Amino acid sequence: MAPRNAPTGRQRRLATEVRRMRDQAGISIQEAATLLGSDRTMVSNIEAGRTGLSADRVRQIACHYGCGDTELIDALAAMAAGRRTKHWWNEYRGKLPEGHLDVSEIEHFATRIRTAQTVHLPGLFQTEEHARAIFEFTVPQLPRLEVELRVAHRMSRQAVVTGETPTPYLGIIHEAALRLEFGGREVARRQLSYLVEASELPHVILLVIPFRAGAFHGAGQSILYAEGPVTQLDTVQLDTSFGGHFVDAPTPLGNYRSLLDLMEGSALPPDESRDLIRSIAREL
Repeated sequence: MAPRNAPTGRQRRLATEVRRMRDQAGISIQEAATLLGSDRTMVSNIEAGRTGLSADRVRQIACHYGCGDTELIDALAAMAAGRRTKHWWNEYRGKLPEGHLDVSEIEHFATRIRTAQTVHLPGLFQTEEHARAIFEFTVPQLPRLEVELRVAHRMSRQAVVTGETPTPYLGIIHEAALRLEFGGREVARRQLSYLVEASELPHVILLVIPFRAGAFHGAGQSILYAEGPVTQLDTVQLDTSFGGHFVDAPTPLGNYRSLLDLMEGSALPPDESRDLIRSIAREL
């Protein structure tokens, strides 16, 4: 199979897990090439995501590497089986940075989403006018067309929590994010009203860390934790002013799970969080 030029984030993740499987088996690239009846270049291309894998090939590799984790193998085979499927975010390929598309991809395939925001509100629950105001503050300033592309993309992402089969979602928001008036007072009021409505959805839990909680674990962080079909396939995305950073190594993933647990412990219960959002909206 000819190498692909630009693997998606999901394809790269499949490749990473195949490499980890080989590493855990203590098998060298040359030994892997012999087992698979190929050469070192082919193994390297597979582990870089440059060469696609079928579900059967994934199972064959797992067998050669002595992997007995059937749940992981099934999940990886499912990832490989869907490699040719086109999704809505593909229309933005070449128009937006790849990181934006990778976020769409991990959210789409997540079995549960947890986020923590201390300055911004969760992207999956931003109104169009609030999102537009945020993108207008990007440095360097974005051309109008790219602002509108990013807003349209963000609105499309929200289908994972507003569609017919929504993904369970838990979001932690610091009070500071609720009080920043992106777009002005009226935009902020409508945004908070929408956030209250979203918090009442049966699959959504929004928790607010109030100012009175004082210092808390994870202060200043913006975290998206997308749970996979098995824990090994969880992914963290860290948002920065200059793009996203993705984390998939086992130890950091465990650290972020613990961090989010601690942040939840600093937050108000769902009902009290909703009341605080309403109270801030009334003050505007």
